[in-house]
Amino acid sequence: MLEVKLVLCPIDFSETSIRTYRHAISLAEHYRAKLVAQHIVELWRHPSADFAASAEDFKRFERALREIGMEKLQEFVKKHTHDEVQPELAVGEGIAPDSILSIAQAQNADVIVIGTHGQRGFDRLILGSTTDRVMRRASCPVLVVPPHDSMVAGDELHQVRHLNRILFCADFSENSEPALSYAISVAAEYDAELTLLHVLEHLPNSVSAKDAMTTATVRLENLLSPETRRKIRNTKTAVRIGKPYREIIQLALELQTDLVSMGARGRGTLDIAVFGSTTYRVMQLGSCPVLAVHA
Repeated sequence: MLEVKLVLCPIDFSETSIRTYRHAISLAEHYRAKLVAQHIVELWRHPSADFAASAEDFKRFERALREIGMEKLQEFVKKHTHDEVQPELAVGEGIAPDSILSIAQAQNADVIVIGTHGQRGFDRLILGSTTDRVMRRASCPVLVVPPHDSMVAGDELHQVRHLNRILFCADFSENSEPALSYAISVAAEYDAELTLLHVLEHLPNSVSAKDAMTTATVRLENLLSPETRRKIRNTKTAVRIGKPYREIIQLALELQTDLVSMGARGRGTLDIAVFGSTTYRVMQLGSCPVLAVHA
């Protein structure tokens, strides 16, 4: 279940970081958890590092970048944090995904809150973004904030976002079971409505759409125990036919969902590596945060 004692939020000072950080603040404040704001200095982004005359010059250059990063992080946090939250600041150096995962492990983070810039294209899908790599390798849940998130810049800084509607996406595999546990936990914590969704992408020729949807609905209903139903004030099921990521995004819009909980898979096939997974596409194209949970 989702017990949040430490929230890690990587920051790159972009507009996306502002939205992401505000979600991290809201989550930390609701759970009364410690918040760690992290910035990573990636030397490969600074060509001057290649021209250091000596090892000592390189160390000075690296130290200067870290100091600048800390100053910018302090300024960012001061501007976007209210007085009731006092985050811990951390500046690291290295490859962004590795640094994020390293500090998450060292600090025993319960959740990583990270944004995605919504960039697309063949090179982006082949190489993967920082968010994609963190999501696939993190041992804790990762809350991914999309570029078109509904928590807009005009929201009150002191506002703790209450989650009213949670959407869980079920594929009936072992991979999705932990995501269901977290969805149940969050719904109970926030006294939120929980909707369980399954998308039928391919129907067997011998089965009618009506029969397939009825069977899927029964399987969704069986995912919730009587004890779970007592914890959550309102549960619903939904079965749709189509491309999974499109149906998930569409239903989330219709329900005005505050959070989507999905299983996250590691890369296994060329198809997933090139074209991205359902989870990845919902993160990139959806309008609400996605809680990605590994099996």
